[in-house]
Amino acid sequence: MTTTLTAKETLFEVTNVKKYYPIKGGLLRTTKGQVKAVDGVSLQIYPKETLGVVGESGCGKSTLGRVILGLEPLTDGQLVFKGQDITHYRASQLKPLRKEMQMIFQDPFASLDPRQRIGPAIEEALIIHTNLSASERKKRVSDLLVEVGLKKEHYYRFPHEFSGGQRQRVGIARALTLNPSFIVCDEAVSALDVSVQAQVINLLKRLQKDYELTYLFISHDLGVVKHISDRVLVMYLGSMCELGSVEEIFSNPLHPYTQALLSSIPRPEIRKDRERIKLQGEIPSPANPPSGCRFHTRCPLAQEICARKVPEYREVKPGHHVACHFA
Repeated sequence: MTTTLTAKETLFEVTNVKKYYPIKGGLLRTTKGQVKAVDGVSLQIYPKETLGVVGESGCGKSTLGRVILGLEPLTDGQLVFKGQDITHYRASQLKPLRKEMQMIFQDPFASLDPRQRIGPAIEEALIIHTNLSASERKKRVSDLLVEVGLKKEHYYRFPHEFSGGQRQRVGIARALTLNPSFIVCDEAVSALDVSVQAQVINLLKRLQKDYELTYLFISHDLGVVKHISDRVLVMYLGSMCELGSVEEIFSNPLHPYTQALLSSIPRPEIRKDRERIKLQGEIPSPANPPSGCRFHTRCPLAQEICARKVPEYREVKPGHHVACHFA
């Protein structure tokens, strides 16, 4: 049984979450090390907001989303959803909460059975979680297809008969089937053309308002994140660099990594005073992350303390947190 939240309460609380993958080798397949995909992430997600998560490929964005939803077992930490500690919930215990938490995948074609028509594919959740009759399920799915900008007759089509943008709308309809309150959008528009991206983003914003949804929006496209997010979390090599409102992050970035990311956004105007920050070197391996601040091997401001001491993740102004010795 779920509880009702007020607007000021926390929908999802993530505390010191870690996700390590073992590296096995040898004849006996013994553990040789660990890939620290997510290492000590703590944050709060509030009702009806969009929290954007950005960072380079391999920084742990998608893994964080999957761990939060219980699709990947966490190594350590705590997950609290609507006041319930779901950290050690088994699959049977998580099943009632599946109606509340859904996911929109980067490639909806890969998550759909190519031999199954769209209507029955979306209906599966209704069969598992509800007692609706066949006609009621069909009506529900048909109405959702219209809601996301498709047609009722698309119910009978196969996945290969849709364009990329239409398939993503199918993925959105499937996520909405059970009236969830929290949706993880994992690179939901990255595979789409720019014009189609804008349409899908506007659709997500409208649905958020109509259904009072909360989004965890994972993306590497900072322009998209700026347009849709209320707050932004910047990750690097599995750890948190900076968290703040979208206005603060984009107008007053404090972490050198955030500054480098924002300087790489293409802009149409030509300004002589605008200089792109070019990071030197390669991203270290999450199996053997650097000591101290994980960004110090590429940071233009790094000093001796950065390699020796992990920076404290602190609040420098209300709602704006950063992990940097010199912020």
